[in-house]
Amino acid sequence: MNKKILSELSPGLRKLIVTDTTSKTNRIAGIHAHTSKAKSPVSTYAMETLQHLNGGSTLNAALWLKEHLDNGGKLVVTLAGALSSFQIGVMLAELIRQGKVHLISATGANHEESYYRYVAHSHYAYIPRYTELTPEQEAELRDAGLRRITDTFLPEDESVRIMEPHLLKMWKEAEKKGKRYFPHEYFRRLFSEGLIKPDKGANPADCWTYEAYKKNVPTVIPGFEDSTMGNIFASYVYNGPHKKKEDTSVSGSVMKTGLEYFGFLYDWYQAESANAPIAFLQLGGGIAADFPICVVPSLKHDLKLKKVRDWAGFIEIGSSPMSYGSYSGAGGKEKITWDKLSTKSYYQIIQSDVTVAFPWIAAVLLGL
Repeated sequence: MNKKILSELSPGLRKLIVTDTTSKTNRIAGIHAHTSKAKSPVSTYAMETLQHLNGGSTLNAALWLKEHLDNGGKLVVTLAGALSSFQIGVMLAELIRQGKVHLISATGANHEESYYRYVAHSHYAYIPRYTELTPEQEAELRDAGLRRITDTFLPEDESVRIMEPHLLKMWKEAEKKGKRYFPHEYFRRLFSEGLIKPDKGANPADCWTYEAYKKNVPTVIPGFEDSTMGNIFASYVYNGPHKKKEDTSVSGSVMKTGLEYFGFLYDWYQAESANAPIAFLQLGGGIAADFPICVVPSLKHDLKLKKVRDWAGFIEIGSSPMSYGSYSGAGGKEKITWDKLSTKSYYQIIQSDVTVAFPWIAAVLLGL
Protein backbone atom coordinates (compact mmCIF):
# COMPACT_ATOMS: atom_id res chain seq x y z
CA MET A 1 0.00 0.00 0.00
CA ASN A 2 1.17 3.52 -0.79
CA LYS A 3 2.65 4.88 2.46
CA LYS A 4 1.43 8.41 1.69
CA ILE A 5 -2.17 7.21 1.39
CA LEU A 6 -1.82 5.18 4.56
CA SER A 7 -0.44 8.15 6.51
CA GLU A 8 -3.45 10.27 5.55
CA LEU A 9 -5.93 7.85 7.12
CA SER A 10 -7.20 8.37 10.66
CA PRO A 11 -5.09 6.64 13.36
CA GLY A 12 -7.93 4.31 14.35
CA LEU A 13 -8.46 3.14 10.79
CA ARG A 14 -4.73 2.89 10.12
CA LYS A 15 -4.34 0.45 13.04
CA LEU A 16 -6.78 -1.97 11.38
CA ILE A 17 -4.81 -2.29 8.16
CA VAL A 18 -2.12 -4.96 7.73
CA THR A 19 0.39 -4.21 4.98
CA ASP A 20 2.87 -7.05 5.53
CA THR A 21 1.86 -9.73 3.01
CA THR A 22 5.12 -11.68 3.05
CA SER A 23 5.21 -15.37 3.92
CA LYS A 24 4.89 -16.08 7.64
CA THR A 25 7.59 -18.75 7.34
CA ASN A 26 9.87 -17.18 4.74
CA ARG A 27 8.97 -19.85 2.23
CA ILE A 28 11.04 -20.15 -0.93
CA ALA A 29 9.97 -23.57 -2.20
CA GLY A 30 6.48 -24.49 -3.43
CA ILE A 31 3.89 -25.18 -0.75
CA HIS A 32 4.13 -28.99 -0.99
CA ALA A 33 7.92 -29.10 -0.87
CA HIS A 34 7.94 -26.61 1.99
CA THR A 35 5.34 -28.27 4.21
CA SER A 36 6.52 -31.83 3.58
CA LYS A 37 9.87 -30.97 5.18
CA ALA A 38 8.48 -28.88 8.02
CA LYS A 39 8.67 -30.01 11.65
CA SER A 40 4.98 -29.12 12.07
CA PRO A 41 3.56 -29.67 8.56
CA VAL A 42 -0.12 -29.06 9.36
CA SER A 43 0.56 -25.83 11.23
CA THR A 44 2.98 -24.71 8.54
CA TYR A 45 0.42 -25.41 5.84
CA ALA A 46 -2.18 -23.46 7.82
CA MET A 47 0.10 -20.45 8.16
CA GLU A 48 0.77 -20.45 4.42
CA THR A 49 -2.79 -20.95 3.22
CA LEU A 50 -5.25 -19.62 5.83
CA GLN A 51 -4.70 -15.95 5.07
CA HIS A 52 -8.10 -14.42 4.39
CA LEU A 53 -11.73 -14.31 5.51
CA ASN A 54 -12.79 -17.12 7.86
CA GLY A 55 -9.61 -19.05 7.12
CA GLY A 56 -7.58 -16.06 8.24
CA SER A 57 -9.78 -15.58 11.31
CA THR A 58 -9.26 -19.23 12.21
CA LEU A 59 -5.49 -18.99 11.95
CA ASN A 60 -5.33 -15.70 13.88
CA ALA A 61 -7.44 -17.21 16.67
CA ALA A 62 -5.31 -20.34 16.78
CA LEU A 63 -2.06 -18.37 16.98
CA TRP A 64 -3.44 -16.12 19.73
CA LEU A 65 -4.62 -19.14 21.74
CA LYS A 66 -1.27 -20.86 21.32
CA GLU A 67 0.57 -17.82 22.65
CA HIS A 68 -1.96 -17.50 25.49
CA LEU A 69 -1.42 -21.12 26.59
CA ASP A 70 2.35 -21.02 26.06
CA ASN A 71 2.48 -18.02 28.42
CA GLY A 72 0.67 -19.91 31.19
CA GLY A 73 -2.90 -18.90 30.36
CA LYS A 74 -5.86 -21.22 30.88
CA LEU A 75 -8.72 -22.20 28.60
CA VAL A 76 -12.45 -22.85 28.93
CA VAL A 77 -14.01 -24.78 26.03
CA THR A 78 -17.77 -24.89 25.44
CA LEU A 79 -19.61 -27.45 23.29
CA ALA A 80 -22.94 -26.78 21.63
CA GLY A 81 -25.24 -28.89 19.49
CA ALA A 82 -24.25 -32.51 19.04
CA LEU A 83 -20.53 -32.09 18.45
CA SER A 84 -19.70 -35.22 20.45
CA SER A 85 -21.74 -37.30 18.02
CA PHE A 86 -19.68 -35.69 15.26
CA GLN A 87 -16.48 -36.94 16.96
CA ILE A 88 -15.21 -33.66 18.39
CA GLY A 89 -13.55 -35.87 21.00
CA VAL A 90 -10.80 -36.93 18.58
CA MET A 91 -9.34 -33.41 18.91
CA LEU A 92 -10.69 -32.31 22.28
CA ALA A 93 -9.48 -35.43 24.12
CA GLU A 94 -5.93 -34.82 22.89
CA LEU A 95 -6.03 -31.18 24.00
CA ILE A 96 -7.19 -32.36 27.44
CA ARG A 97 -4.43 -34.98 27.58
CA GLN A 98 -1.83 -32.32 26.87
CA GLY A 99 -3.14 -30.04 29.61
CA LYS A 100 -4.47 -27.34 27.29
CA VAL A 101 -8.10 -27.38 28.52
CA HIS A 102 -8.96 -26.38 32.07
CA LEU A 103 -12.78 -26.46 32.15
CA ILE A 104 -15.47 -27.72 29.80
CA SER A 105 -19.06 -26.54 29.58
CA ALA A 106 -21.21 -28.85 27.48
CA THR A 107 -24.86 -29.30 26.74
CA GLY A 108 -26.35 -32.41 28.34
CA ALA A 109 -26.56 -33.92 24.85
CA ASN A 110 -22.89 -33.29 24.07
CA HIS A 111 -21.83 -34.73 27.40
CA GLU A 112 -23.84 -37.93 27.17
CA GLU A 113 -23.06 -38.42 23.47
CA SER A 114 -19.36 -38.62 24.29
CA TYR A 115 -20.23 -41.63 26.47
CA TYR A 116 -22.43 -43.07 23.73
CA ARG A 117 -19.52 -42.94 21.30
CA TYR A 118 -17.45 -44.79 23.90
CA VAL A 119 -19.90 -47.69 24.34
CA ALA A 120 -21.45 -47.91 20.87
CA HIS A 121 -19.05 -46.47 18.27
CA SER A 122 -19.30 -49.41 15.87
CA HIS A 123 -23.10 -49.15 15.84
CA TYR A 124 -23.17 -45.63 14.42
CA ALA A 125 -24.18 -45.09 10.79
CA TYR A 126 -24.23 -42.09 8.45
CA ILE A 127 -26.37 -40.65 5.69
CA PRO A 128 -24.32 -37.96 3.90
CA ARG A 129 -27.21 -36.89 1.60
CA TYR A 130 -29.55 -36.24 4.51
CA THR A 131 -30.93 -33.05 2.96
CA GLU A 132 -32.60 -35.13 0.24
CA LEU A 133 -34.74 -37.20 2.63
CA THR A 134 -38.52 -36.90 2.29
CA PRO A 135 -40.83 -36.65 5.32
CA GLU A 136 -41.96 -40.21 4.57
CA GLN A 137 -38.37 -41.46 4.65
CA GLU A 138 -37.79 -39.64 7.94
CA ALA A 139 -40.84 -41.41 9.37
CA GLU A 140 -39.47 -44.72 8.08
CA LEU A 141 -36.22 -44.06 9.93
CA ARG A 142 -38.20 -43.16 13.06
CA ASP A 143 -40.17 -46.40 12.94
CA ALA A 144 -36.95 -48.36 12.50
CA GLY A 145 -35.56 -46.74 15.67
CA LEU A 146 -32.89 -44.75 13.82
CA ARG A 147 -32.46 -41.38 15.57
CA ARG A 148 -30.94 -38.95 13.07
CA ILE A 149 -28.65 -36.10 14.13
CA THR A 150 -27.96 -34.29 10.85
CA ASP A 151 -25.91 -36.91 8.94
CA THR A 152 -25.43 -39.30 11.87
CA PHE A 153 -27.64 -42.00 13.38
CA LEU A 154 -27.41 -42.41 17.16
CA PRO A 155 -27.78 -46.13 18.11
CA GLU A 156 -30.16 -45.73 21.05
CA ASP A 157 -30.45 -49.39 22.06
CA GLU A 158 -26.67 -49.87 22.16
CA SER A 159 -25.96 -46.61 24.01
CA VAL A 160 -28.76 -44.99 25.98
CA ARG A 161 -30.35 -48.24 27.09
CA ILE A 162 -26.98 -49.72 28.08
CA MET A 163 -26.19 -46.84 30.44
CA GLU A 164 -29.67 -46.09 31.80
CA PRO A 165 -29.89 -49.01 34.29
CA HIS A 166 -26.53 -48.09 35.85
CA LEU A 167 -27.50 -44.45 36.27
CA LEU A 168 -30.92 -45.33 37.63
CA LYS A 169 -29.28 -47.52 40.28
CA MET A 170 -27.01 -44.60 41.26
CA TRP A 171 -29.97 -42.23 41.50
CA LYS A 172 -31.93 -44.65 43.67
CA GLU A 173 -28.92 -45.21 45.95
CA ALA A 174 -28.42 -41.45 46.30
CA GLU A 175 -32.09 -41.05 47.22
CA LYS A 176 -31.83 -43.75 49.87
CA LYS A 177 -28.71 -42.16 51.39
CA GLY A 178 -29.95 -38.58 51.09
CA LYS A 179 -27.06 -37.65 48.77
CA ARG A 180 -26.94 -35.14 45.93
CA TYR A 181 -24.50 -34.97 43.00
CA PHE A 182 -23.98 -33.08 39.77
CA PRO A 183 -25.05 -34.84 36.54
CA HIS A 184 -21.47 -35.33 35.36
CA GLU A 185 -20.50 -36.88 38.70
CA TYR A 186 -23.00 -39.70 38.21
CA PHE A 187 -21.71 -40.25 34.68
CA ARG A 188 -18.07 -40.34 35.78
CA ARG A 189 -18.88 -43.25 38.07
CA LEU A 190 -19.56 -45.27 34.92
CA PHE A 191 -15.81 -45.00 34.30
CA SER A 192 -14.51 -45.12 37.88
CA GLU A 193 -16.56 -48.21 38.79
CA GLY A 194 -15.95 -49.99 35.49
CA LEU A 195 -19.67 -50.15 34.70
CA ILE A 196 -19.17 -49.57 30.97
CA LYS A 197 -16.58 -50.83 28.51
CA PRO A 198 -15.40 -49.27 25.24
CA ASP A 199 -17.04 -50.59 22.10
CA LYS A 200 -14.86 -52.91 20.03
CA GLY A 201 -14.66 -50.26 17.32
CA ALA A 202 -14.01 -47.34 19.66
CA ASN A 203 -10.71 -45.78 20.59
CA PRO A 204 -11.02 -44.78 24.26
CA ALA A 205 -8.40 -42.09 23.64
CA ASP A 206 -10.95 -40.28 21.44
CA CYS A 207 -13.50 -39.94 24.25
CA TRP A 208 -13.22 -36.46 25.72
CA THR A 209 -15.33 -37.30 28.78
CA TYR A 210 -12.99 -40.20 29.56
CA GLU A 211 -9.95 -37.95 29.33
CA ALA A 212 -11.67 -35.26 31.42
CA TYR A 213 -12.44 -37.91 34.04
CA LYS A 214 -8.83 -39.12 34.11
CA LYS A 215 -7.42 -35.59 34.30
CA ASN A 216 -10.19 -34.44 36.67
CA VAL A 217 -10.98 -31.51 34.38
CA PRO A 218 -14.04 -29.67 35.77
CA THR A 219 -17.15 -30.16 33.67
CA VAL A 220 -20.31 -28.06 33.75
CA ILE A 221 -23.62 -29.17 32.22
CA PRO A 222 -26.15 -26.33 32.16
CA GLY A 223 -29.68 -27.46 31.34
CA PHE A 224 -29.08 -31.17 31.94
CA GLU A 225 -32.77 -31.92 31.46
CA ASP A 226 -32.40 -30.90 27.81
CA SER A 227 -30.82 -34.24 26.87
CA THR A 228 -31.93 -37.83 26.37
CA MET A 229 -30.80 -38.95 29.82
CA GLY A 230 -32.12 -35.71 31.26
CA ASN A 231 -35.53 -36.47 29.75
CA ILE A 232 -35.39 -39.96 31.23
CA PHE A 233 -34.49 -38.55 34.65
CA ALA A 234 -37.39 -36.08 34.35
CA SER A 235 -39.78 -38.99 33.70
CA TYR A 236 -38.60 -40.67 36.90
CA VAL A 237 -38.99 -37.45 38.90
CA TYR A 238 -42.42 -36.60 37.50
CA ASN A 239 -45.33 -37.27 39.87
CA GLY A 240 -48.22 -35.73 37.94
CA PRO A 241 -51.52 -37.20 36.79
CA HIS A 242 -49.90 -39.18 33.95
CA LYS A 243 -47.64 -41.17 36.28
CA LYS A 244 -48.73 -44.77 36.78
CA LYS A 245 -48.27 -46.53 40.11
CA GLU A 246 -45.94 -49.12 38.62
CA ASP A 247 -43.69 -46.51 36.99
CA THR A 248 -40.23 -45.93 38.43
CA SER A 249 -39.89 -42.89 40.66
CA VAL A 250 -36.84 -41.00 41.89
CA SER A 251 -36.64 -37.84 43.97
CA GLY A 252 -35.43 -34.83 42.00
CA SER A 253 -33.38 -33.83 45.04
CA VAL A 254 -30.63 -36.33 44.11
CA MET A 255 -29.53 -34.08 41.23
CA LYS A 256 -27.66 -30.85 41.84
CA THR A 257 -28.93 -28.00 39.69
CA GLY A 258 -27.66 -25.37 37.30
CA LEU A 259 -27.70 -22.84 40.14
CA GLU A 260 -25.20 -24.99 41.98
CA TYR A 261 -23.08 -25.35 38.84
CA PHE A 262 -23.00 -21.56 38.66
CA GLY A 263 -21.95 -21.36 42.31
CA PHE A 264 -19.13 -23.77 41.47
CA LEU A 265 -18.09 -21.47 38.61
CA TYR A 266 -17.87 -18.49 40.98
CA ASP A 267 -15.33 -20.30 43.12
CA TRP A 268 -13.47 -21.96 40.26
CA TYR A 269 -13.05 -18.76 38.26
CA GLN A 270 -11.81 -16.68 41.17
CA ALA A 271 -9.33 -19.36 42.23
CA GLU A 272 -8.03 -20.17 38.74
CA SER A 273 -7.84 -16.59 37.50
CA ALA A 274 -5.90 -15.42 40.55
CA ASN A 275 -2.59 -16.33 38.93
CA ALA A 276 -3.43 -16.79 35.25
CA PRO A 277 -5.64 -15.19 32.59
CA ILE A 278 -8.45 -17.40 31.25
CA ALA A 279 -9.54 -17.54 27.61
CA PHE A 280 -12.88 -18.70 26.25
CA LEU A 281 -13.26 -20.94 23.17
CA GLN A 282 -16.89 -21.30 22.15
CA LEU A 283 -17.68 -24.15 19.76
CA GLY A 284 -21.19 -23.34 18.59
CA GLY A 285 -23.52 -21.22 20.71
CA GLY A 286 -26.39 -21.49 23.14
CA ILE A 287 -26.50 -22.22 26.84
CA ALA A 288 -23.23 -24.17 26.94
CA ALA A 289 -21.43 -20.89 26.23
CA ASP A 290 -23.68 -18.19 27.65
CA PHE A 291 -23.87 -19.94 31.02
CA PRO A 292 -20.16 -19.92 31.94
CA ILE A 293 -19.22 -16.65 30.26
CA CYS A 294 -21.70 -14.85 32.54
CA VAL A 295 -19.68 -15.75 35.62
CA VAL A 296 -17.47 -12.67 35.17
CA PRO A 297 -20.24 -10.03 35.05
CA SER A 298 -22.13 -11.84 37.81
CA LEU A 299 -19.09 -11.76 40.09
CA LYS A 300 -18.79 -8.04 39.42
CA HIS A 301 -22.40 -6.88 39.46
CA ASP A 302 -24.29 -9.48 41.49
CA LEU A 303 -21.73 -10.45 44.11
CA LYS A 304 -20.22 -6.97 43.81
CA LEU A 305 -16.62 -8.14 44.04
CA LYS A 306 -13.96 -5.53 43.36
CA LYS A 307 -11.20 -7.84 42.13
CA VAL A 308 -12.47 -9.86 39.18
CA ARG A 309 -10.19 -10.64 36.27
CA ASP A 310 -11.76 -10.13 32.84
CA TRP A 311 -11.84 -12.94 30.31
CA ALA A 312 -8.49 -12.68 28.52
CA GLY A 313 -9.98 -13.56 25.16
CA PHE A 314 -13.11 -14.82 23.45
CA ILE A 315 -13.15 -16.96 20.30
CA GLU A 316 -16.34 -18.30 18.79
CA ILE A 317 -16.85 -20.67 15.88
CA GLY A 318 -20.46 -20.57 14.76
CA SER A 319 -22.77 -20.05 11.83
CA SER A 320 -25.65 -18.16 13.44
CA PRO A 321 -26.49 -14.75 11.95
CA MET A 322 -26.32 -11.69 14.19
CA SER A 323 -30.05 -11.23 14.74
CA TYR A 324 -33.06 -11.44 17.11
CA GLY A 325 -31.02 -11.15 20.29
CA SER A 326 -29.71 -14.68 19.87
CA TYR A 327 -26.69 -15.41 22.07
CA SER A 328 -25.36 -17.75 19.38
CA GLY A 329 -25.33 -14.88 16.92
CA ALA A 330 -24.16 -12.09 19.22
CA GLY A 331 -20.85 -10.54 18.25
CA GLY A 332 -17.86 -10.07 20.50
CA LYS A 333 -18.41 -6.32 20.83
CA GLU A 334 -21.97 -6.82 22.05
CA LYS A 335 -20.56 -8.81 24.96
CA ILE A 336 -18.62 -5.74 26.07
CA THR A 337 -21.92 -3.99 26.81
CA TRP A 338 -22.84 -6.81 29.21
CA ASP A 339 -19.39 -6.68 30.84
CA LYS A 340 -18.72 -10.25 29.68
CA LEU A 341 -15.64 -8.94 27.86
CA SER A 342 -13.52 -5.86 28.36
CA THR A 343 -12.25 -3.53 25.66
CA LYS A 344 -8.83 -5.17 26.13
CA SER A 345 -10.05 -8.74 25.66
CA TYR A 346 -8.99 -10.46 22.46
CA TYR A 347 -12.00 -11.55 20.44
CA GLN A 348 -12.54 -13.33 17.16
CA ILE A 349 -15.76 -14.55 15.57
CA ILE A 350 -15.28 -17.30 12.99
CA GLN A 351 -18.36 -17.70 10.80
CA SER A 352 -17.92 -21.35 9.97
CA ASP A 353 -18.80 -24.95 10.74
CA VAL A 354 -17.06 -26.11 13.93
CA THR A 355 -16.15 -29.41 12.26
CA VAL A 356 -14.26 -27.41 9.61
CA ALA A 357 -12.55 -24.70 11.67
CA PHE A 358 -11.81 -26.37 15.00
CA PRO A 359 -9.47 -29.06 13.57
CA TRP A 360 -7.18 -26.26 12.32
CA ILE A 361 -7.12 -24.58 15.74
CA ALA A 362 -6.46 -27.90 17.48
CA ALA A 363 -3.65 -28.71 15.04
CA VAL A 364 -1.88 -25.43 15.80
CA LEU A 365 -2.32 -25.84 19.56
CA LEU A 366 -0.96 -29.39 19.34
CA GLY A 367 2.01 -28.36 17.22
CA LEU A 368 1.05 -30.72 14.39
